[in-house]
Amino acid sequence: MPFRIKIIVLAAAAFVSLAGWKSLNALFLSPAGRTTVQERGDTSMPKKIRKTESEWKEALGPERFSVMRACGTEPPFTGKYDLHFEKGEYLCAACGTPLFSSASKYDHGTGWPSFSAAIDPRRLELLEDRTLAVPRIEVRCAACGSHLGHLFDDGPGPSSDHYCLNSVALGFKPQDRSLGSAAEARPETGPASRNKVLTETATFAAGCFWGVEYKFSHLKGVTATAVGYAGGETRDPSYEQVCTGRTGHAEAVRLEFDPSLISYEDLVRVFFSLHDPTQVDRQGPDVGPQYRSVIFFHSQAQREAARKVMDELQASGRYLRPIVTALVPASDFYPAEEYHQKYYDKNKKSACGL
Repeated sequence: MPFRIKIIVLAAAAFVSLAGWKSLNALFLSPAGRTTVQERGDTSMPKKIRKTESEWKEALGPERFSVMRACGTEPPFTGKYDLHFEKGEYLCAACGTPLFSSASKYDHGTGWPSFSAAIDPRRLELLEDRTLAVPRIEVRCAACGSHLGHLFDDGPGPSSDHYCLNSVALGFKPQDRSLGSAAEARPETGPASRNKVLTETATFAAGCFWGVEYKFSHLKGVTATAVGYAGGETRDPSYEQVCTGRTGHAEAVRLEFDPSLISYEDLVRVFFSLHDPTQVDRQGPDVGPQYRSVIFFHSQAQREAARKVMDELQASGRYLRPIVTALVPASDFYPAEEYHQKYYDKNKKSACGL
């Protein structure tokens, strides 16, 4: 065969091979390999939240963008919500739409958060995903189109649905997070507010928060209490993280009180009666910076009242050693896991020296 003809034949073969590869690539690897599948239940969808990919990249950050917009997958057993079982709702991390309830969450053992059902199927968009050799069903948020994970049929009965999602694609809203914000609630105005009790907020750390909350919660004038983590640097820490002593948080109690029934100064005096304020980074058998003594003041008036009580107690000779209680401005307060809340009331047994 003449050399020129060989060149033509080889070129034609190369073209056919390249065309074939492109076709396979389009079928298996490109976004075109994702087609909408039959929705479950009512197929009406919420209105889409639209942003450019540049806007999403800026809003989500590199890690979330790579999963939620570029359809990536986080490594198994590394996500925050894999073994997370607090009561509440799991939200789309991109737009905040509530998608799954803790009631449907279970441990599938695969290393990613798993759910057996959605709050409302209309809030999800299901796509046939052919990016791998075995077709899968991709799960996206219907409101913003962000990638969440995949749907399999190896879940618990009767539906066998297994929503296998990425932790980084989710946010979480606890069931009763009434005292979770560091910002103070603004008092209501107008006729409806006249019959409401105006409360103030106080935050204290005096060792293990179980017993401290129990004692504060039974004071006349204290209207609500929550235990949590305050004074640290790690955002939204878990109990296990705080226990390492490396997050900077103290086990704290945040409470609301009616100042017409109990003053802040009285609360400070109760606070000092509940623990030994001369111990550094410990209370009794509990040792670590998370058990330190702290008053987190919410106003200049609270700071002055706390300082007054501290000076009086130090001068009284009641303590043989100096008071080491820190007096610092209140900052972010992260409510502890649900099983810590009202621990003594729920377990009906002694805790933290009670």
